[in-house]
Amino acid sequence: MSECDACGKSESMPYQCGHCGGTYCSEHRLPEAHDCPGLENWNDPQAVFESGFDDSVNNPGRQQSAGLADRLGIDTGPGGVFGYFRGNMTYVFLAAMAITFVLEHIVGRLVLGISNPLFYSRSELWQSIFVLHPDNPAYVWTWVTSIFSHDPSGFFHILGNGIIIYFFGRIVERQLGSKRFTVFFLASGALAGLGQVGLQYIQSGGGYGVLGASGAALAILAFLTVLNPDLRVLLYFLIPVPIWAITGFYLLLSVLGTFAPGTGGLLGGNIAHAAHLIGLGIGLWYGNRIKGQTSVPQQLQVGRGGGPGGPGGPGGPGRRRP
Repeated sequence: MSECDACGKSESMPYQCGHCGGTYCSEHRLPEAHDCPGLENWNDPQAVFESGFDDSVNNPGRQQSAGLADRLGIDTGPGGVFGYFRGNMTYVFLAAMAITFVLEHIVGRLVLGISNPLFYSRSELWQSIFVLHPDNPAYVWTWVTSIFSHDPSGFFHILGNGIIIYFFGRIVERQLGSKRFTVFFLASGALAGLGQVGLQYIQSGGGYGVLGASGAALAILAFLTVLNPDLRVLLYFLIPVPIWAITGFYLLLSVLGTFAPGTGGLLGGNIAHAAHLIGLGIGLWYGNRIKGQTSVPQQLQVGRGGGPGGPGGPGGPGRRRP
């Protein structure tokens, strides 16, 4: 059973809005019936970051459009595959993570000829593209690319971050709007990485680089914790726990890992704990800034939070140090 996001009515076969991703009963399934924010995106040319991404919204009736999407032959209209990414930066970021993960292997294996992903980071070229490193902080593009890059030697790193972003990101985006959510995500991810390499530089004059979206993911988690600390989450898809317990667990690990590095074996020596701590701090700060201006659901259920099943207890976002 799922609850309607508009009226709270329980539904055994709910409708999921293709514009905003919310879950609704038959009475509120139409976008205009639940005051869908995604509906505004279709009709408001300012809703696509004022970028001209799809200029056809300025004049929906015309056959030709000067928009980038039309020139590339991409259908961003309702019902199209790419329509799900319009006004939905959560899915855009997840897609960027997946694409970057593939590019990591293309560069490492095909361009550099390195057969073992564990050794990709030994290449200066590979690091200069995907890793934010204390030796090269002036590579400003890595402030962003490192957010979407993940440990190429396995799937647990990207999967852990992806679970948090997928299930919680849509809730935060619906509260902030796509523009503010985009700034929040990128800023928290970049500042978390810069803080980590800055700390390493102060401590040892160098050190490992960092990559991964965990700073942004944990900022999202902390943000929701401030807005609704009793939000019920299905840990590992089975155990209902309040979101404050999950955030508190990550906060404890991050504090211990940052200020008691001698425990590295227990906490994971290749995890950038300072980046986690900074991401959590940004989320807590921003959540307190706008607390009371918005609301979130009381429990994540099937079809809620932007995807089925509820969040499944991520085993650690793990912003990695290659």
